Amino acid sequence: MIRPFSYRSDPTVPEFNDSVPVAVMDAECTICSWGARMIHRLDRTGTVRICPVQTPLGAALLRHYGLRPDDPTSWLFLDDGLPHVDFEAVLHAGRRFGGWARLTDLLRIVPRPMRNWLYQRLARNRYAVFGRADMCALPDPDFQKRLLR
Repeated sequence: MIRPFSYRSDPTVPEFNDSVPVAVMDAECTICSWGARMIHRLDRTGTVRICPVQTPLGAALLRHYGLRPDDPTSWLFLDDGLPHVDFEAVLHAGRRFGGWARLTDLLRIVPRPMRNWLYQRLARNRYAVFGRADMCALPDPDFQKRLLR
């Protein structure tokens, strides 16, 4: 079992405000950029922060949980100091945001092995299919306030 906030005792993880949820995602991925915009729209509390994997903090958090920053399948959502990864992170975030985001719960009818397989296929081919985008270049100042750099 993973201890909440275990990264606090990891000297390779820079200190950051972990009193709010953090989504660690690829800032160069078109799908991740779309996902970051969805977080910005659906998070009614306005508290969830977005941390690109390309930052020292993002890379360190992924490594702490045994994920590789250079692996295109890595997506991490920290909530109350606990990690949620890949497709399960999407489902957890949807449940947390409520409202329309709770529609992600419908995806739970798909068996976990199938969800994981679909997630892996999409993540591994995302640049080839959808191209690249720069999440950090989005002009919305409120969105920019969410970014941890």
